Amino acid sequence: MANKKIIEQKEEEVNALAEKMKDASLVLLTDYRGINVFDVTELRKSLRSVNAEYVVIKNNITKRALNKNGISEIDDALVGPTAVIIAKDEYLPALKAVYSYAKNHDFYKMKAGVLAGKVTSVEELKTLAQLPSREELIAKLAGCLLANVSKLAATLDAVRVKKESEE
Repeated sequence: MANKKIIEQKEEEVNALAEKMKDASLVLLTDYRGINVFDVTELRKSLRSVNAEYVVIKNNITKRALNKNGISEIDDALVGPTAVIIAKDEYLPALKAVYSYAKNHDFYKMKAGVLAGKVTSVEELKTLAQLPSREELIAKLAGCLLANVSKLAATLDAVRVKKESEE
C-alpha cells in the first residue's frame, strides 16, 4: 500500500494541475518522443514568450486533473510520453508556436487539445494554428480600406481637374 504522504503529495499535484487547466484557454497534449534538450528549451522559450508553459507530468496525474475539470474524452491520448502545454491568456499564439515547432520537427506530434474548456480535434487545432494573427488580419483590412479610399480620392481629383479645365 502506498505511503499516505506520497498519496497526499500526488493529490496536491493533481489539484494544482487541475486549477491551472481550469483557468487555461488552451490545454494541449503532445507526444515529445525524440525531442532533445536543445529543442525542448527552444520550444519552452517560445511558449514562455506567449504566456504559456510546457510541462511533463505523469499521464495518471494529467488524466486525474482533466477528469477533475470534467474532461474525460481525451483519456485515450494519455498513452506514452506526453507533454502538457497550458496557455493562460490567448490560445492562438501558443497554438501557433507548437504548430510551427511540430511542422519543423516531424517526430513532435499533437495528441489532443482542450480549447476554452471544450475538447477539440487535432485537425481543428492545426487549422486554427494556420490562421493569420489578429494583427495580420487588421493590417489586411486596413490595406483594403486604404486602397478604396485612395481610389475614391483619385476619382474625385480627376473630376476636379476636368471641371477646372472646362472653366
